[in-house]
Amino acid sequence: MSPVRLISYAGLGVLGAVTALTGTLVHAAWFPGGLLLALAGTAAVCVGGSLLTRTRAGAAVPAVAWSLTVLVLLVWTRPEGDFLFGTALGSYVFLYGGMVLAVICATVAPPGGLRFGGPGDLAGRPQ
Repeated sequence: MSPVRLISYAGLGVLGAVTALTGTLVHAAWFPGGLLLALAGTAAVCVGGSLLTRTRAGAAVPAVAWSLTVLVLLVWTRPEGDFLFGTALGSYVFLYGGMVLAVICATVAPPGGLRFGGPGDLAGRPQ
């Protein structure tokens, strides 16, 4: 594996973790718009990573980093008793919906690059 690809996977992992952290802070702050924004950001990072690297691993790396970061933030508390996730419905939708969305993006993402690029008509037939 080339060093450029390893660096891009590392960058995608960091981007997935940052997306999880910002989504955790935003999903409850501007409900329901923040929840939709956080889930859209998760999908954008996963699909963008797949299109950038043209592999399924490009979507899987940020998805795994997102999931691990959210799970760590879920159990992290301060000595004062503060925590980042409440017991509201939005927190559960962000947690489970984000994981389902990340898995879907990692398994369905096209490994071959752009779907509608190249010569020919929209069905991909050459002219």
